[in-house]
Amino acid sequence: MRFIYRTHAIERMFQRDVNEEDVEYVVKNGEIIENYPDDYPYPSCLVLGYFNNRALHVVYATDEAENIIVITVYEPTTEKWMEDLKTRRER
Repeated sequence: MRFIYRTHAIERMFQRDVNEEDVEYVVKNGEIIENYPDDYPYPSCLVLGYFNNRALHVVYATDEAENIIVITVYEPTTEKWMEDLKTRRER
């Protein structure tokens, strides 16, 4: 499994003080909370995980070679997510 970081993900990681170790831990140990089977060019998913007591959401896709393509990373807030950080709030 190789991790590939899209430019958008790298920019967001820099802005949010998230490093590759954080992201890779969350992808490997987190819980998939949403699937996006129609994303192009590869289906993707949203994972919730915790690294050093910090909640992170990571959106990633897996290509045919099973590379992990990290699309974006952010800290979920209760403004947009319920307390469990797994369920979106109604708009």
